[in-house]
Amino acid sequence: MVMEKKHLLLIDGMALLFRAFYATAVRRNFMMNSGGTPTNAVQGYMKHLLTAAENVRPTHLAVCWDMGSMTFRNELYAGYKANRQAPPVEMIPQFDLAKEVTTAFGIPNIGIAGYEADDCIGTICNLNKDELQITVLTGDRDLLQIIDEQVNVLIMQKGIGNYQHYTKSTFREAFELDPIQLIDVKALMGDPSDGYPGVKGIGEKTAYKLIKEHKDIEGLIENLDTLSPSIRKKLEEDLEMLHLSRQLAKIKCDVQLEFAVIEATWGEIQPLALDFIEKYELKSVRNHLLKAKWLESAEELSGSNI
Repeated sequence: MVMEKKHLLLIDGMALLFRAFYATAVRRNFMMNSGGTPTNAVQGYMKHLLTAAENVRPTHLAVCWDMGSMTFRNELYAGYKANRQAPPVEMIPQFDLAKEVTTAFGIPNIGIAGYEADDCIGTICNLNKDELQITVLTGDRDLLQIIDEQVNVLIMQKGIGNYQHYTKSTFREAFELDPIQLIDVKALMGDPSDGYPGVKGIGEKTAYKLIKEHKDIEGLIENLDTLSPSIRKKLEEDLEMLHLSRQLAKIKCDVQLEFAVIEATWGEIQPLALDFIEKYELKSVRNHLLKAKWLESAEELSGSNI
């Protein structure tokens, strides 16, 4: 009998949490509980997570987090993500609360100081893709670079449960490149949201065209004399920033982290999770569990009055 391959769902925690926060914050619907703690981000985050689990049906599940705003990329380039605003005050207490509810649901939280969630996700994929089928859920298109035969990526769209699904083949169909070539595309065009410029004067369209024609940065530099005078001049004047932008764009897939697949086993909702829902009055999460048939009745919520 052929054993079904284990399937790991890896969640980009910050992507879900911020998306959930801003989906309700525009109406200032922060869902304060009786203790005065806002829960809108946490409740939306859990609804995103549970819906993804319902759709993907993984055997294992883990969440990766950014651990502060400073990473090794800031040491490489001081301007990296320097344009990011501080989170709203209503968001701040929900960072820890989101990790606590994740733990209550029996899901590992993974994060390493000095690295981004993307680096943790890339590392876990790199270490486990030969034994596991892996699906990554994120709102960050940077993670498309780690796609391969055993790793696919779901990019969140508007609403809960709506995704743009990329496999290696669908990525190639969409971009006419291999996923790893996205690193060199971003090295050329830069990323304003992350605060690094790439090569001044080269935009997205030209960046894709150059990598399609020359495969990578090395091939491009080797063939400078075949380029138009304008493109050649831009590259020659910004070679240092090109190489730096490439370092910033590349997800690090060899972070020293601990991840035991067995600890990420996903299945039934445990009593601890139900107690947490009751304690913090996560009504939206409770309703989702009931509607999605994770629970047969409200009585399972430990006699909750929420």
